[in-house]
Amino acid sequence: MASIGNDHNGHRRILFVAGDGSRKTIRLGLATMKQAEAFRTKVEALIGGSITGIVDDETSRWLADLPDAMHSRLAAVGLVKSRNRTATTVKMFLADYFAGLSVKASTAEAYGDTRRCLIEFFGESRPVRSIEPLDADGWRQHLKAAGLAEATVGRRVGAARMMFKCAVKWKLIGQNPFADVKTGSQSNKDRMFFITLEAAQKVLDACPDAQWRLLFALSRYGGLRCPSEHLALKWGDVDWEHNRIRVPSPKTAHHEGGDCRFIPLFPELRPHLQEVFDEAEPGTEYVITKYRWTNCNLRTQLYRIIMRAGLKPWPKPFHNLRSSRQTELAEKYPIHVVCAWLGNSRAIAQEHYLQVTDSHFADAAKEPTPTANVKQEATNNSAAQNAAQYTAVTQRTDRKATEPTDEKSPDLPGDSESYRLVHNTPAVICR
Repeated sequence: MASIGNDHNGHRRILFVAGDGSRKTIRLGLATMKQAEAFRTKVEALIGGSITGIVDDETSRWLADLPDAMHSRLAAVGLVKSRNRTATTVKMFLADYFAGLSVKASTAEAYGDTRRCLIEFFGESRPVRSIEPLDADGWRQHLKAAGLAEATVGRRVGAARMMFKCAVKWKLIGQNPFADVKTGSQSNKDRMFFITLEAAQKVLDACPDAQWRLLFALSRYGGLRCPSEHLALKWGDVDWEHNRIRVPSPKTAHHEGGDCRFIPLFPELRPHLQEVFDEAEPGTEYVITKYRWTNCNLRTQLYRIIMRAGLKPWPKPFHNLRSSRQTELAEKYPIHVVCAWLGNSRAIAQEHYLQVTDSHFADAAKEPTPTANVKQEATNNSAAQNAAQYTAVTQRTDRKATEPTDEKSPDLPGDSESYRLVHNTPAVICR
């Protein structure tokens, strides 16, 4: 499909016929025959890709790493589209990335923090192509030095990795500089807090109305994500007869089968749900009709309610309510059942939700475990049995020592009954 041409001055060129029948030439300059053959192989792959519309990954990576001057020569003969990567700055790349971003507003806001940190560290005019893995490691250290928690650093590194993966896909860079940057744990155990049933009841008593009590109960006893799942819940989702609730899940709706899940109508949840149902106007569609406006900050209001209850506000208030419920249910039901109810995986539950509580320590120190009792009893029985056996053997040995022996049939070491008892050897049977 392509051939190598040699000039008199040692320069080489690639010759091929384009799809329109015209002859094309790519000048390589001074190059060895081995280098020219390798380049010809890639050119043939690009020619094939222009026909089939498919270019293999190896050729795509080679093309992304190709210097701009040589890339422009390929573009001049129509094998690739022209590019101007040297002018693509961090600001321009991130603007293009966010322009095509299709995620929820809360997710876009979280990504916006990563965008701000990237621009602050690298600068708006820094060429994207000039960012190396060493620079990416330096950015992570900068986040740590700024006082961000390890979990926050991990989330932002993960977001940056995803953004620059898109830059590789767009062929702006040859490799992702954030590919090997350590994310670390994205959970902060120091901010986990278990809300006891007693504390939950105090907060419920301090809630201003039935709908706030239900908001709190859906988080603490139903394990719902607040506010997305609370506000999406409709009365048609409540199956009073079969004691089940269909929970719409906007967060996981983009996963197959993740648009909803089912939870039991827990006894702790039923009275609060019934109270709001009795107060609802006929024809009401949504369970929660108050607190639906966009400027309603439920977390701030919950902090006020907690303080009104005489308690100290705990971190991540709604997340820890859901975490407390999953920890509570995991002690009673199989973990796969609990995860199905809460709508997360075992790995996520272990990393971000399940807690070790004070009651676990108290219960463990209260009394020995059944296994320990069995082992101790077996040890005692074994000691008593050994003592009895030793006494019997001693008595028989003493008696043998006083009895006359048969000179014609002397005892063999293995035939002595006392020897067998002490050394646990089988009797010798003669026929």
